Amino acid sequence: MGRPYSLDLRERVVAAVEAGASSRAAARQFAVSASSAIKWVERIRQTGSVAASKMGGHRRAPLNELRVFLLSLIEEQPDLTLEEIRARLGERDVMVCVTAIWRFYDRNGISFKKNRARRRAGQARRGGGAPTMAARSTPA
Repeated sequence: MGRPYSLDLRERVVAAVEAGASSRAAARQFAVSASSAIKWVERIRQTGSVAASKMGGHRRAPLNELRVFLLSLIEEQPDLTLEEIRARLGERDVMVCVTAIWRFYDRNGISFKKNRARRRAGQARRGGGAPTMAARSTPA
């Protein structure tokens, strides 16, 4: 997501349209997309201004309202997986992705580390690789 076009450029595009050019022609003249020009003309008609809307801002964390519930889940059953926690939230009609759950616990200083029971059986081992010339049998 880039920065918004300058107010000056927006006003010049809209002025060209108000002077009789089509939105698409004004867009070509000022090297902006036709959709931008159309939106700016629409915006000035609706609000009287072509100024850009506020970008970004603070996003509230969706699970903060359930803080007590989520922390108690881990306290009661520390080996719950994120998918199991997601299922418990689904029972409360809260639909979130696993990433949101992970972020909640990360913000609260709780991590989900692998324990001995979850580790794979053994270390990954390198295969023997392709046979070398000396190891091949000679054709008969």
